[in-house]
Amino acid sequence: MGHEASGTIHAVGSAVETLVPGDRVAIEPGYPCRRCERCKTGRYNLCPKMKFAADSPKLHGTLTKYFVLPADFCYKVPETISLAEAVLIEPLAVAVHAVRLADAELGQRVVVFGAGTPGLFCAIVAREFGAAEVVCVDIVDRKLRFAQELVGDRNNAERLLQQFNLGEADVAIDASGAELSMQTAVYVLRMGGTYVQVGMGKRKIEFPIAEMCEKEITAKGCYRYGPGDFTLGIYLASQGRLRLSEFITNIFPFEEATEAWETAKRDEGTKTLIRGPV
Repeated sequence: MGHEASGTIHAVGSAVETLVPGDRVAIEPGYPCRRCERCKTGRYNLCPKMKFAADSPKLHGTLTKYFVLPADFCYKVPETISLAEAVLIEPLAVAVHAVRLADAELGQRVVVFGAGTPGLFCAIVAREFGAAEVVCVDIVDRKLRFAQELVGDRNNAERLLQQFNLGEADVAIDASGAELSMQTAVYVLRMGGTYVQVGMGKRKIEFPIAEMCEKEITAKGCYRYGPGDFTLGIYLASQGRLRLSEFITNIFPFEEATEAWETAKRDEGTKTLIRGPV
């Protein structure tokens, strides 16, 4: 189990020159074949032979004392980022990938559906990319209050529809996976806007395809992360504008992993972490 992780380098192979024992790293929890067409074109996240953590039996998760990984999928983090905070570089990299896919530009209006960790990171990254206005949409008041503290822009769906008049947003990102959110995202986009799907919900849904075509919306799927996403995520976090510590609600010792899972299941807090076994 586990694919959001950080750790300290225990040992390195004889050919590794970029890491030494004791280095603190954020972990990109999977590695591709490096030989297929997708890998060669820089889209290694789509590699059909990807070995991703927690995708057993190909590769077990990171919730273990030792985890073996190629050196170039371990990213050193500065002292300003704690190991607990470094765990969040993985979902932050997903957000970086999503916003880059959206081709977000300076001064644009961005709407993010879903104010969980992935959605909030998408909103924050969009702001850092220069969005003039970022709106978070969710049905849970607690999540919206947290979004208001972190992002600072409006986060009310009713005001969203009034302000954007059902069609003035430049970019819409769905991080919820909810069918209604996906449908609404198409309506709030302007003509020629961009829609990025991050959240995974049902495999088949009803979708306003006619509206998407008539507005000539560019729709893109987002899957994990690619070249440069982890590096950029670490850079953004190191600037101090992403308060990663505020996302961490609980940290459980390995011996209490079961309670950690139950806490997450009850949706208590934002992020629940488990310390690896000593």
